[in-house]
Amino acid sequence: MLLPLAWGSLLFPGLFGLCAWGLRRARPAWTHNDCVLISTRLVSSVQAVLATGSGIAIIRSCSHVITDS
Repeated sequence: MLLPLAWGSLLFPGLFGLCAWGLRRARPAWTHNDCVLISTRLVSSVQAVLATGSGIAIIRSCSHVITDS
């Protein structure tokens, strides 16, 4: 259980930093706040897609979602 936590602790801040750095390099006219805003939204979108995917996988693997464990 600690391994996914460790990967998530590295993946999402790393994705944010990489996106913010790339946007500052690709769009020098944008302000720092613009780059941070876009990076935050990108990371949130990735988290939402992964959470949706894991929810779908759980629902499809259980015969009765409420009582299965």
